Amino acid sequence: MIGQHRAASVTGGAHFAFTDRWGGVSAAPYGELNLGGAVGDDPAAVRANRERAARRLGLDPARVVWMNQVHGREVAVVDGPWAADAEVPAVDAVVTARHGLPLAVLTADCTPVLLADPVAGVVGAAHAGRPGLVAGVVPAAVEAMVALGARPSRITAHTGPAVCGRCYEVPEGMRAEVADAVPGSWSETSWSTPAVDVTAGVHAQLAALGVADRHRSPFCTLESGDHFSYRRDRVTGRLAGYVWLD
Repeated sequence: MIGQHRAASVTGGAHFAFTDRWGGVSAAPYGELNLGGAVGDDPAAVRANRERAARRLGLDPARVVWMNQVHGREVAVVDGPWAADAEVPAVDAVVTARHGLPLAVLTADCTPVLLADPVAGVVGAAHAGRPGLVAGVVPAAVEAMVALGARPSRITAHTGPAVCGRCYEVPEGMRAEVADAVPGSWSETSWSTPAVDVTAGVHAQLAALGVADRHRSPFCTLESGDHFSYRRDRVTGRLAGYVWLD
């Protein structure tokens, strides 16, 4: 199973889904449904997990478009899966106008962002950690979607499980730097120390771009035992968010 805590929704022919950590074959400390291929897990287990997750969403595992995520703002516009022998480009967002082509983003505390304009037939997925938030990966993804015919006013956005602003403690100087770039990210931990709320920052960026139909996962990865958290466990698996059009 992808897990009882998997969130999935359909909006006008656009599908959004987020995995939890259950229902896979990976052993500890990656147990169970680790979908990340660069965290030290057995590659065969990762392949099996990716196939399980895709099949349970009704997707062809071979068509899922993954990224080589590097905490930047580069966007790849794609019209098909990467060739088997191709090097996956270093990007933190992918966008497509191809129906039936699933886009995936990996996280374990960073904010996964899924975007869709079903009217234009354009979807996007972005990986927004603290550096990517500041760099503007989400505005870059929306810009790429607009270039394909999307309109911000028609885009539906879903952000998945991520470390919350009450748990993501950072030095005061870092909070000030991030909040200077994205004021909506300013936060304070539940124990009254400086913090950053990446997901709130993403939603502030989306709102400023005119994306009004926004949805936020209630799960904090650090607090939830049903999700992977790098800040909590260091050596751990990766969750995935998927978006595609019928």
